[in-house]
Amino acid sequence: MKKRLIVILFALITKGALGQDEKNKESAPAPIEFTVDSTSVLTLGKTIKTLYAVISGEKGAKRNWKQFKYLFKPDAKLIPSGKNKAGVFQVNYMSPEEYIKSSSKWFASNGFYEKEILRRVEYFGNIVHAFSSYECFHTETDKEPFMRGINSIQLLNDGTRWWIVNIYWTQETKDNPIPEVYLKR
Repeated sequence: MKKRLIVILFALITKGALGQDEKNKESAPAPIEFTVDSTSVLTLGKTIKTLYAVISGEKGAKRNWKQFKYLFKPDAKLIPSGKNKAGVFQVNYMSPEEYIKSSSKWFASNGFYEKEILRRVEYFGNIVHAFSSYECFHTETDKEPFMRGINSIQLLNDGTRWWIVNIYWTQETKDNPIPEVYLKR
């Protein structure tokens, strides 16, 4: 009798715990499942537009890092440049994965919208260099940018799609304003 009571009690506890797990599953929001839009790399314009769009979003908004990585050729680099604390210009070489790791925490705490101002493109065969001036906002509705700069984007067309090979950029400063030729719309 005692043994039977223990088995029944165990069954009730287990059923209650399982039921609670099911209840928790129902109320928990489903994780965001990002997909890759393979048409985003069929033209040069779509590739660059997707680059800007995928890193932009409100504070805490999840970015589609799958799509971001899809834009880049293996071994591609993202290369920010600027002066260090000693006033010496330097560069930092990052893979797309390293960029994701270094920026994700910042994006969780800050809204960031990067919008293209103007693009100047030079072609030679299957390679392209795009000088793309940009401005950055904390929200999509901000009127004034908190930062501007120029991206130097190198791309390759392999006959099927566009690949970003490198992005090398620097921010505008008081001593290094963006030249007017990259601001005219």
